[in-house]
Amino acid sequence: QVQLVESGGGLVQTGGSLRLSCATSGRTFSSYVMGWFRRAPGKEREFVASINWSGSNTYYTDSVKGRFTISRDNAKNTVYLQMNSLKPEDTAVYYCAAGRRWRLPGNSYDYDYDYWGQGTQVTVSS
Repeated sequence: QVQLVESGGGLVQTGGSLRLSCATSGRTFSSYVMGWFRRAPGKEREFVASINWSGSNTYYTDSVKGRFTISRDNAKNTVYLQMNSLKPEDTAVYYCAAGRRWRLPGNSYDYDYDYWGQGTQVTVSS
């Protein structure tokens, strides 16, 4: 069992930045592929970014490419999502997720993941 706890959300103005963190329990963090998803009000949860076990491979949804960066620190059992140039349409609850396999394309589906955090709210004001 893996427990995931997100932090770092908040209220920011358009063009601002936030860094989300997802701390995990256990000593097997490096054996998990990690992902970030988000759910905007009235919408379904959508994929944002993913990173493989070593951090050598990352994948992003088109709408965040060039603005968001996913990274991980296996020594700290933590995955990060650096979000720059934020837009109002980035407003959502952001979830981190852990999975054991890397499936194409970029582990970008809900069913690629086995464990989920509770989410952290990100609000971008215009």
